[in-house]
Amino acid sequence: MTKPGKILFIGTMSALILFSGATWYAVQCAGRMGGLPYSGPAVAQAEGQQYTCGMHPMIITDEPGTCPICGMKLTPVKAGAAGGKEAPRGKKKIKYWVAPMDPTYIRKEPGKSPMGMDLVPVYEGEEQGGATIKIDPVTSQNMGVRTAPVERRDLHRTIRTVGLVDYDEPRVYSVNAKVDGWIEKLHVDKTGQVVKKGAPLLEIYSPKLVSAQEEYLLALRNRESLKNSAFPEIAQGGGRLLEASRKRLQYFDISDRQIRELEKTGKVRKTMTLYAPFKGIVTRKMAFEGQYVKAGMELFKIGDISRVWVYADIYEYELPWIEVGQEAEVRLPFVGEQTITAKITYIYPYVEPQTRTVKARLEFDNPGFELKPDMYVNVRVKAREVKDVLAVPAEAVLRSGEKSRVFVALGNGKFEPRQVKLGLQDQEGYVQIKQGLLDGEKVVTSAQFMFDSESKLREAIQKMLEPKKAKPAAEETRQGPDEGLGGLFEDQPEKAGGSKQDENLEDLF
Repeated sequence: MTKPGKILFIGTMSALILFSGATWYAVQCAGRMGGLPYSGPAVAQAEGQQYTCGMHPMIITDEPGTCPICGMKLTPVKAGAAGGKEAPRGKKKIKYWVAPMDPTYIRKEPGKSPMGMDLVPVYEGEEQGGATIKIDPVTSQNMGVRTAPVERRDLHRTIRTVGLVDYDEPRVYSVNAKVDGWIEKLHVDKTGQVVKKGAPLLEIYSPKLVSAQEEYLLALRNRESLKNSAFPEIAQGGGRLLEASRKRLQYFDISDRQIRELEKTGKVRKTMTLYAPFKGIVTRKMAFEGQYVKAGMELFKIGDISRVWVYADIYEYELPWIEVGQEAEVRLPFVGEQTITAKITYIYPYVEPQTRTVKARLEFDNPGFELKPDMYVNVRVKAREVKDVLAVPAEAVLRSGEKSRVFVALGNGKFEPRQVKLGLQDQEGYVQIKQGLLDGEKVVTSAQFMFDSESKLREAIQKMLEPKKAKPAAEETRQGPDEGLGGLFEDQPEKAGGSKQDENLEDLF
């Protein structure tokens, strides 16, 4: 059985061991954090030199040592890198001038921004879109980094799309009944039948037409009896009555030839013939023999396809290239890719909700009826050229939401991220730069994603770092009792073999 005194002694010893271990760990941590003078080997370092971890670049210290995460030895930070000391502004070179409110508006010389504000200089090392990164030539070659110049060039594009043939809208006609009646005979009884202007369509029996014929014959006889009257007003009244009866027949679509025949024969016809007022092809037929029709009912629809329209689908991103008057080629998908040339006559001011395209209208003469309504054709539109604009390869641009950026090669392995505003993109893979780049600069066309992640990481590190002031020499060797953790151990001298707490711990055993 264990004695109470021995238990108390063992408990006291355990508490002393734990306290001594915690104290020793606190002393070491305080020494590394700056609370106590570091007891390790003295390292000569340049003024303002900082150190970082190769695996964890967010670890940046003012003293050499090891990474607290992975234990690797810290390496010096190169000048100009994240956390490194930059040269004084007076010794830097101005790269360009930029608008304070728009980082994409840059110029080679000072001036005014579009908002009327003075342009501000941008010095080397003061990036607008992120942190400048530096890569040695071997790493750059292994990454496959390629560059391309920012140059002025002419942009052009050929729009290739699908077109739909349709009727010329002003050449589509509807034939309606003007009176109630019964269709006695159809002269045009098939859909797709070609009709000429003035060709007979049908014969209709209508009591109103019979009455109108009788009234006309009566007015004709009345005029003949009154034309020799001694009173001119009576003779003129007979003529006016005859003219009103003629107009009524004409309003019922009775032709002048039929009216002359009625005058000649003097006999009322049971049926009257309706003639085609236009030429074309019957696209719809709603009339049948023996059918009763009412006034206003549509009987035929006739379309003239000697001239047709072609609707070309233009996507929204292609609209800046399209304008009225441009030449277009229509290639028929048969007869050996036959080509017909025309011009864009109209661009519709709305977007089709199903296809999300805008219709561009082309007009063609179609004497041989080769273009048939609802036929699909291939359309090529030679878009207008955009001359003498700054352009870069499209693969050089990183698009991220509302912003677009490129990486500018500064030379000596340095690359600067730059925000840009884009314009048109041609078919050869070049995109217009409206703002953000200068003529003659070079941009990176490959490996930009690795550049972008590295630049954003360094930019975030720079924002987290706060400027540190150099400590006086007396303050580095001694701190007050109230300054941090080091004040707790100020009066406890260290020996080469260990601290005072270590000696007391040995005496206990």
